[in-house]
Amino acid sequence: MSLPPNRVGVDIGGTFTDVALDTGHGLVTGKVLTDYAQPERAILSAILSATRQAGIGPGEITQVIHGTTLVTNALIERRGARMAFVTTEGFRDVIEMRSENRFEQYDLNLTLPAPLVPRKDRFTLRERIGPKGEVLLPLDRTEARAMAERIVAEGYEAVAIGLIHAYANDAHEKMMEEALAEIAPGLSVSISSVISPQLRELPRFNTVIANAYVQPQVSAYLGRLVDRLRAAGIGAPVFLVHSG
Repeated sequence: MSLPPNRVGVDIGGTFTDVALDTGHGLVTGKVLTDYAQPERAILSAILSATRQAGIGPGEITQVIHGTTLVTNALIERRGARMAFVTTEGFRDVIEMRSENRFEQYDLNLTLPAPLVPRKDRFTLRERIGPKGEVLLPLDRTEARAMAERIVAEGYEAVAIGLIHAYANDAHEKMMEEALAEIAPGLSVSISSVISPQLRELPRFNTVIANAYVQPQVSAYLGRLVDRLRAAGIGAPVFLVHSG
């Protein structure tokens, strides 16, 4: 007879962290105060409380499902990484110019949110890929290397790379990514051809920027969470509910 699937779900809220443990023989729920400084500490506390109520050991948990608004909150509250954005020459201000879509179509005094990346942190490369993936202007490796050195020297925590028509040909984005990896292997780098390989530069740029903006914070948090779970004897895989 197979063991029951002891699945636990944990959700971090603004006030409480909630847990639900399904042992296959019944559901155990619990609630603890959210720990703002170390959310993972409240998660572990809630899980251990639930396992005690269910009469099972932490090592018997087979799956952890985690829901959080960490990503959404970081975007809304502008608490992401200090980041740089690298794009094609001539397209530095795409994310500021936006499109004709507006919250209020006829409000001439509408104030739109500032881009996640200020203009001083947006950099351009002399390169160009065509819409069919053809190389119209090759990216010089020396220029990519110089750009990487400049970004590392500025001390950015993350970098987003979004070049024109990279969805059709990612060679230049890969080249820039490799240049950064050679100089700063641990730097968080996101490229649009991986994060959002879609037509139209505005949504593609915004998506890769948002990813880079929250990635260091989320990566660090999930690393701490997994470390705490493993230290408590919970070796189950951790699944994260998407914050889309």
